[in-house]
Amino acid sequence: MGKRLLLVTHNIGEEYLHQLNEILPEWKVVAGKEEELWTAHAKNAEVIVGWKKELQKHVLHNESKLRWIQSWSAGVNSMPLNALDEKGVLLTSANGVHAYPISETIFAMMLGLTRKIHTYVRQQQTKEWHHAHMNMEIHEKTIGIIGVGEIGQETAKIAKAFRMNVLGVRHSGVSHEYVDKMYTPRELKEVLPQCDYIVITVPLTQETNKLIGKNEFILMKDSAFLINIGRGEVIDEEALIHALNNKEIAGAGLDVFENEPLDKNSPLWTMENVIVTPHTSGSTQHYTKRVIENIFLPNLKKYINENNELINLVNYKKGY
Repeated sequence: MGKRLLLVTHNIGEEYLHQLNEILPEWKVVAGKEEELWTAHAKNAEVIVGWKKELQKHVLHNESKLRWIQSWSAGVNSMPLNALDEKGVLLTSANGVHAYPISETIFAMMLGLTRKIHTYVRQQQTKEWHHAHMNMEIHEKTIGIIGVGEIGQETAKIAKAFRMNVLGVRHSGVSHEYVDKMYTPRELKEVLPQCDYIVITVPLTQETNKLIGKNEFILMKDSAFLINIGRGEVIDEEALIHALNNKEIAGAGLDVFENEPLDKNSPLWTMENVIVTPHTSGSTQHYTKRVIENIFLPNLKKYINENNELINLVNYKKGY
């Protein structure tokens, strides 16, 4: 019988490889970002760290030894969840590693739109000295956070530094120390009219697909700003463009889109009240460290001791 095999689809450095070999002395550990490496070892892998779509044909057959996948991202909606569920494969996400960088991006967008930094950057390109009617501030405004997980909680915490009124929406409805009032998703329409800023942090599921559409934009203040760092499909993009063009909302900060890369013909690129970033809100120099040290290594120690109470274990029925 061959050695049990751990496949890591990223370059993680010698230090982490050494740690893995110490934890798994009887295993074979293979790591690297080259596709040839994955395809050569995927069929024998019991554990895979970092899902790649090219792996699917190698690990979803009857002879596959795959038992656990540690996703490199928080979102798992692009993975073959039904097939993995049927095979009984454990799936853990990287939920939590993005809380700092994404919450920073959220406030960069909120502050940029409020203090018209995006407008001034454009004016700088043409050497135009113009006030641009800037008169808004973020302090003591109301923020609605749709999805109060790790990212939402960190966003709520920062919002309190600006003395903001924080409203939250989460499935459980359970309160949080930095959220002034918590709602459930079925109460969303009660939340939207109150908000000066609406921040979308939910994952993409059947329930959240097109969560924000024409009717929701009508409920929002015409002075409200919408920030989406969750998934593009959570917002009806056509309805968003309509709402922006018709001044149903004041502006938007968007890191995610229905189709990526964002089509060059999309009007979102050139709207003066929109900030576009290329799905980079979670990027950070500490990403590998947080995935490996905070999630994967603790989970690995549980896994080899046959403890399946893993950090960020995905519920296939919920989709996250």
